[in-house]
Amino acid sequence: MAGGFLAGLASSLHCVGMCGGIASSLTLSLTPNGTRGDRVRTLLLAQLGRVIAYTLAGAVLAAIGSGIYFGFDRAEAHHVMRWAGALVLVYIGLSVMGWAPALSGLDRLGQGVTRFLGARLGGAFRSASPVLAGLVWGLLPCGMVYAALLYALLSGSAVSGGMIMLGFGLGTLPAVTAAALGLTQFLALARRPGTRYWVGSVIILVGFASAAIPWRALAALCGIPLD
Repeated sequence: MAGGFLAGLASSLHCVGMCGGIASSLTLSLTPNGTRGDRVRTLLLAQLGRVIAYTLAGAVLAAIGSGIYFGFDRAEAHHVMRWAGALVLVYIGLSVMGWAPALSGLDRLGQGVTRFLGARLGGAFRSASPVLAGLVWGLLPCGMVYAALLYALLSGSAVSGGMIMLGFGLGTLPAVTAAALGLTQFLALARRPGTRYWVGSVIILVGFASAAIPWRALAALCGIPLD
């Protein structure tokens, strides 16, 4: 879950402009005449829906991955998946630091999908539940989300995959909420190069740690049977 949380924090630093814009649009659409307190409540409920969407997606993909995992020798398959997951985390960290290509193409796709849905579903969202709107929000394309989902896919079980994406969603909350509420001081801190280097470095360290910890200990921690 720690790796997912850090990936989520990195994701919010990476694409806070797009996610903050979506959060602001949903909040204004769902509470056009509400007070600031009403808008904060709506924003939090929408974020809840988004985190639920991430968690369910992670659990489903990890269940698929675990099905593949059980089709092979468990010890060898777990070893391969553990190293693959560690490499995904290292890549995410390097991307946040600007030392590896960012998955910006999917971010641009997400912006197009957001504009398309906003033009056609804006009226429907005015009467929708904030949680339901958040679920739709969580399904929008985003490069960092897909990177985190790949990490969840390699986790070995539905529970661990769901926990990774739960951590991811929680990691995105601070910056996205700040962007939606216009908290410019927090956003300025998040955009500093030093912040990116720190977050990226910690993600890389978590990736190395996940590869270095004995695989039997990781399997026991994640509840993966060895026999």
